[in-house]
Amino acid sequence: MPLDYPIHDHTLANGLRVVVSPDHTVPVVTVNLWVGVGSRHEAPGRTGFAHLFEHLMFQGSRSVAGGEHFAALMAQGGRLNATTWFDRTNYFETVPIGALELALWLEADRHGHLLAAVTQENLDNQRDVVKEEKRQRYDNQPYGNALVDVYAATFPDGHPYHHPTIGSMADLDAAGLDDVHAFYRRHYAPDNTVLTLVGDVDVDSALDLVERYFGGLDHRARPDGKRSAQLPPVEGPVRVDRFDDVPNDRLHLAFRLPAEGSDDYLAASLALDCVAGLTSSAMVTRLVRREQVATSIGAHAMGFVDGSSLGLVVADIAAGHDADRVEEEIAAELTRFAESGPAPELVEAVRAQAERGWLSALASGEERADLISQYTLLHDDPQYINTALDRILAIDASQVHRAAREWLRPQHRVCVAYLSRDADAEGAAA
Repeated sequence: MPLDYPIHDHTLANGLRVVVSPDHTVPVVTVNLWVGVGSRHEAPGRTGFAHLFEHLMFQGSRSVAGGEHFAALMAQGGRLNATTWFDRTNYFETVPIGALELALWLEADRHGHLLAAVTQENLDNQRDVVKEEKRQRYDNQPYGNALVDVYAATFPDGHPYHHPTIGSMADLDAAGLDDVHAFYRRHYAPDNTVLTLVGDVDVDSALDLVERYFGGLDHRARPDGKRSAQLPPVEGPVRVDRFDDVPNDRLHLAFRLPAEGSDDYLAASLALDCVAGLTSSAMVTRLVRREQVATSIGAHAMGFVDGSSLGLVVADIAAGHDADRVEEEIAAELTRFAESGPAPELVEAVRAQAERGWLSALASGEERADLISQYTLLHDDPQYINTALDRILAIDASQVHRAAREWLRPQHRVCVAYLSRDADAEGAAA
């Protein structure tokens, strides 16, 4: 039976895209905003700004004191947060229906009038918070910088996905208040934002509230708007070794994939699932369960929109086994899959896994709102939550095989290897 979540798509005169999806199951509503600015929109020497603003947006605005956004909504029983990624920044809260008006007022104030609170003191404070986050999540975590290395090695210097969302601390240190204000004015505007409401709302009443609080915002964004041409597969293989204090050796094999939004991307994503996304995948069966040279192997696709996506195969090497040898065996399995393709029952299994994951995500009003915002902002398709499964289930074995031949051959891999310091010392002694 086709999915049929109600979708009501409306655009205010100032360009704000509003999507309302009523769900009267429980008396709550999720307010979800996606702003079309992420780390891929940052200029050289100005990295980390998108993520910095995720923090600054909670430090007060024209009519809201620092920290009051969290305090006011949590006092009403709400939960809220924000995240930054390559292609967007999003802000979200789930609140009892009686707190919807408060949530919209708070969001409108910071999305339209933040700069009144972006002082030098607040900038310095949040810059230090970001530095501490980098220390905790990247520098002092095993494998914490692995994806940073993957992005840098997979995407050429200057490409929108070459640098990580956390950005450069040197760039943040060099940023002045005028630089930060200019970044906000360029990107934070109604015509660069999608606002999605999912929950116990009446469509007309919800739109009236959005108009009341957001309709008066008249600033216009000045984003570039262009997207890069599709990158070809990496001419490799490429190997990057990092010696660190890690629990075990780990390999990160990365591949460029088609940009998200096309059937080619869906086919490549399913191909990765076939390769190592199931416990029954041939690579996992042989190297983890039978030969036990790895303790785990997994694969997944990361969908990006600006000229490329990213596919990852991650392998944890079992104690006493050589990472180079395991990489060779993974490459052999990739070659075998690219040459022979998947059995129809394997494709059926990964499609079933994709269907199960999609339906599970949509069961949550919060995730449903996030997906609606994502596909509305990045793909101009608010109905995607209802049509995605039809597209995925239509991908057949021949499309999966073609995607593997084009994108997942081992000569197209970037391997970022995190190896124990003991291995480095043994290599030096030899």
